[in-house]
Amino acid sequence: MSVSWEPYLREVPPEVAPHHIQALEQRWGITLPAEYKQVVSKHQGMTPTPSLFNIGRGKNVFCVLLTVTHTEQRDSYSVWSGYESLQRYMPPGIYPFGMTSGGEALCFDYRESPSSSQPSIVLVTVEGDLHRIAGSFADFLDNLHD
Repeated sequence: MSVSWEPYLREVPPEVAPHHIQALEQRWGITLPAEYKQVVSKHQGMTPTPSLFNIGRGKNVFCVLLTVTHTEQRDSYSVWSGYESLQRYMPPGIYPFGMTSGGEALCFDYRESPSSSQPSIVLVTVEGDLHRIAGSFADFLDNLHD
C-alpha cells in the first residue's frame, strides 16, 4: 500500500536539505535508511495515511514524522528533542523518527548492527518498554494500514 502524507505541524513543511540529514547521521554515528531520507526530506512534521500499524495483538497509530530541521515553536516534535528524552532511559542504539498518537516513540534500532543502513523499527512505550514492529523502515511503511 502506498503512503500519502498530510499536514500535521504546518500546512507546508520545509524541505530538509541533505546537510541537515548528514549532521544528524554524524551526531548519532549511524547511516540512516535511504527510504527514510527520501521521506523525511519532503514530509517532516507530517502524518501518514494510512497510519495504523500492528503491535502484538493490537494496533497503534503513527501520528507524526518527527522533524529534522529546528523549529522553535514545535521543538518537542524534533528528532533532536526526542533523542534527548530517550537517551536518559534507553540503551544506546535507539533513535527516534516518529511519534504515536499516545506520545510513544517510533525508533530505529541499531543495537544489533550499528553499521547497518537498514535497522529494525521498534516502538518505545511510555513505560520504556521496547517492542519490535518491523524489520526495516520500508517494511514499516509498507505495513501501514487503515
